[in-house]
Amino acid sequence: MSPAQPSILIVAEPQGQQPHPVAYELLHKGRQLADARQASLDVLLCGTPGMETAALIHRGATRVYLMEDPCFALPEEQIFVAQMTAFLKELKPEVILTGATSFGRSLAPRLAAALNTGLTADCTDLHMDENGRLVQTRPAFSENILANIMTDTLPQMATVRYQEFPQAMPDPEHQGEVVRLPLPLPVPDTGVLIEKLRQLEVDITKASVVVSGGRGLKQQDDFAMLRELARTLGGEVGASRTVVEDGFISKDHQVGYSGHRVKPQVYIACGISGSPQHLAGMKEADVIVAINTDPSAPIFQVADVGIVGDLYEVVPQMIRRYGGIWPVL
Repeated sequence: MSPAQPSILIVAEPQGQQPHPVAYELLHKGRQLADARQASLDVLLCGTPGMETAALIHRGATRVYLMEDPCFALPEEQIFVAQMTAFLKELKPEVILTGATSFGRSLAPRLAAALNTGLTADCTDLHMDENGRLVQTRPAFSENILANIMTDTLPQMATVRYQEFPQAMPDPEHQGEVVRLPLPLPVPDTGVLIEKLRQLEVDITKASVVVSGGRGLKQQDDFAMLRELARTLGGEVGASRTVVEDGFISKDHQVGYSGHRVKPQVYIACGISGSPQHLAGMKEADVIVAINTDPSAPIFQVADVGIVGDLYEVVPQMIRRYGGIWPVL
């Protein structure tokens, strides 16, 4: 099935019946790469029956390769990789791009291993060199330098940070092709799938308010206090890398260079000192509120509102002030 011209392929993550918005950002950058390489700009989308594909075509895709089956309702990377691998080995794209979402970060290395190729993670820019090879740019050494990385094997694979590029603009006149693919492998009987499964997943990148906890939290149960403040403000809970690594909360909540990049209206950092890797993930928030007992903590250098105090005293007061419920101890 290898096309007559080279293929730049985007692996689009399903989000309900729609592609995750990061696919539209990858189409923006992918079009630049495809034009430089004189390649087709293709998308592989695996999802449940009834997936929306028109927006991918209108935003520049040459072809959308579509696999639909109820098995893709489960966010199980092994299922996606197993079904994608045989097709990708036949298609032989030169480049494969995936969004650096929680799912993409888990999917991409498994897919790269299955295809026996390399992977550059969390890229902030991509371009083709004079020989048609993909130059993959990503921050290194706590974002103090930018490293340009090239892959010796094909396909050249990279994950790209969500919200790093603008979305490709829709053009209703753009023509493309939807190619429906059969599942190459049988799938196990998954029984009754819960349609709202993905709605239950945490996506802090969409939250207008993020309340994050760091090393200042004494124990895992103390995240309940931050959850109540986030609930009161209509937001989500975030976390620094240290508390994720300590097992206080899942990686879905991690903010920073090795986690999510968030741009909420309000970011409340509770007990977070402000390491460069954490600041990289939240410094573009509209308003940053910092709560820390250390007046010299780096977080105060980027904060719009700084509160030098004990989060165990400040956060309960904020909860009660904004209409939430928290006991007075």
